[in-house]
Amino acid sequence: MLRHTIKRVLLMFPTLLGAAVLVFFLLRIVPGDICEVRFGGVEGGTYDTEAVEICREQNGLNEPLSVQFGRFISGVVTLDFGVSMWSKHPIVDELGQRLPLSIQLTLMAMVVSIIIGIPLGIVAALRQDTWLDYLARSFSVVGIAVPSFWFGIMIIVGLLVSTHVLFDQPWMPPLEYTPFFDDPISNLEQMIWPALAVGYRFSASLTRWTRSALLEILHEDYVRTARAKGLLEKIVTRRHALRNALLPVVTILGMEFAALMSGLVVTEQVFNLNGIGKWFVVSIDNHDFTSTQMLVMLFALIFVVTNFVVDMLYAWLDPRIRY
Repeated sequence: MLRHTIKRVLLMFPTLLGAAVLVFFLLRIVPGDICEVRFGGVEGGTYDTEAVEICREQNGLNEPLSVQFGRFISGVVTLDFGVSMWSKHPIVDELGQRLPLSIQLTLMAMVVSIIIGIPLGIVAALRQDTWLDYLARSFSVVGIAVPSFWFGIMIIVGLLVSTHVLFDQPWMPPLEYTPFFDDPISNLEQMIWPALAVGYRFSASLTRWTRSALLEILHEDYVRTARAKGLLEKIVTRRHALRNALLPVVTILGMEFAALMSGLVVTEQVFNLNGIGKWFVVSIDNHDFTSTQMLVMLFALIFVVTNFVVDMLYAWLDPRIRY
C-alpha cells in the first residue's frame, strides 16, 4: 500500500510539468498580448507602438522565452504567483477573493448531487422495472438534457413569480456575495440556488451510474452465493453489493469535483458570482498570461490531487488494490 501511494504521488510531478509547458507555450503561440489588448482593445485597432513596447518591457514580455519560462516555473515551485498583468493586483489576493466562493459552490453542489443521486440510483436498481425505476430514469434523463444555467434562470424566474403571487412582493437571490462566516443566512440565500441548479444536473448522471453499477454487481456470482446462504437482502446489498458498486461512483464524484472547481462560468454569470471560472475567462480575453498560467496550474493541481484521492479511496474500497 505504501509503494502504491508513493508511486501515485510521484506521478503528479510529470503531469504538472507537462501542464506548465503546454500552457506557457500555447499562450505565446496565440497572436497578440495584453499590451495590444490594453492599448488597442480586444477587437484590435490603432495604438501607440512605443507605448506597447514600454508595456511589454514592464511586463517582461520582451525577455527570451527561456527566461520567462524559468521565472514561471520558479514562481510555481516557490508558490510566488506574481502580479496580474491586467489588474496589477497580486494574484494571491485575487485568488483569495474568488476561491472561497468556488469551493463553497462546489461542495454544496456535490452534497446536493450525492443526497439526490446515490439514493435514487440505489432505489432504481433494487426496484428495477417498477414505477420507481421509471421515475428515477426520467429524472436522470431530464437532468442530463437540461443545462444547469438554464435551470438556474428558471429558478430565478420561479422565485420571482411565486413570491409575487404568494406575498405580493417579488424576491430573488442577493446579487452581492457575502462570506459564509460573516453572515450565514445571507450567504445561503444566494448560494443555495446555484448549488441546486448545478447539483441537480450532476445528480442525474450520478443516478444513472449508481443504478448501472449496482445492477451489474447484483447479478454477480458471489451475490447469488450470499443469497443462497440465507443472508438477509439488506445485508447482501449493503455489505456485498453496494461497496463494490461504489467504485465507479467514486470516480464520477472525483471528476465532478475537479470539473466544478475548474469553474462554472455561465452559472456564475447567471447568479452574479465572481468565482475563479469567470476570472479565468476574463484573463484569457485580456491575454493576461500571468493569471492564466497560474489558474491553469491550479486546475491541474486540483485534477491530480483529486485523482490521487480517488485512487486512495479505491484502495480502501477494494482490498485487492491494497494487496
